[in-house]
Amino acid sequence: MEKSKQRYIGCFDKTDFIKRQILNLYRNDIRKYAEGLEMRVTSIFDELPGQLQKHEKKFRLSALKAEARMRDYEDAFLWLADAKIINCCFNSTEPSVGLRLNEDRTTLKCYMNDTGLLISHAFNNKNIVDESIYQKLMFQKIEINEGMFVENIVAQMLTAAGHKLFFFSKYDEKNAENRMEIDFLIQKPMITSRHNISPVEVKSTNRYTTTSLSKITNKYRQYLSTAYILHSSDLKEDNGIVYLPLYMTELL
Repeated sequence: MEKSKQRYIGCFDKTDFIKRQILNLYRNDIRKYAEGLEMRVTSIFDELPGQLQKHEKKFRLSALKAEARMRDYEDAFLWLADAKIINCCFNSTEPSVGLRLNEDRTTLKCYMNDTGLLISHAFNNKNIVDESIYQKLMFQKIEINEGMFVENIVAQMLTAAGHKLFFFSKYDEKNAENRMEIDFLIQKPMITSRHNISPVEVKSTNRYTTTSLSKITNKYRQYLSTAYILHSSDLKEDNGIVYLPLYMTELL
């Protein structure tokens, strides 16, 4: 039993050591190839875990520099995306056919292309993430917004399945019914005149609400196809919403 435990611990340590080598290679490549953008690309890369830890997960440029503007950092985001280090998810201001036509490129979420690397990147206060961190993550016994990892996994799977990443965010100071935040919008492969877009919400725990999903289906019913919730429980359908276990994301 003790030998088995040692092999188990050693596996985590060796894996994390290799992941940190990959992260160091990323940093070296940024310095080597991001000509003229090195500082901006590095600052975005370093800020990724902190931004994903936030509830809304939108990337706030003010975290990089007080007076930062997207026009100054857009090329740096594109460099990281082209290098397959991040997956950019842009806000689509209307959930209708042609999500890119309504794309707001000044508002985006940034996911890491590899969730395993995100874990090592997030816990960077030591040279290695020991096995206790991984155990606590697996058994949900750590005080951290685990939704950042679950949502990153979904973004990674949607990207691998060929989807361009979009989310939907609407804020209305006067009318709460118009305030909504949807994690992802995906488009049907065959375009029709109506009902082309599916809203997708990601839930990392078993206790959650569907307020935003209800709002968007009521307000934009003519645009929307099936609404999905990706969660840690079983497949079911309830009140027009299809609930899928997380591992079925790639089938969307």
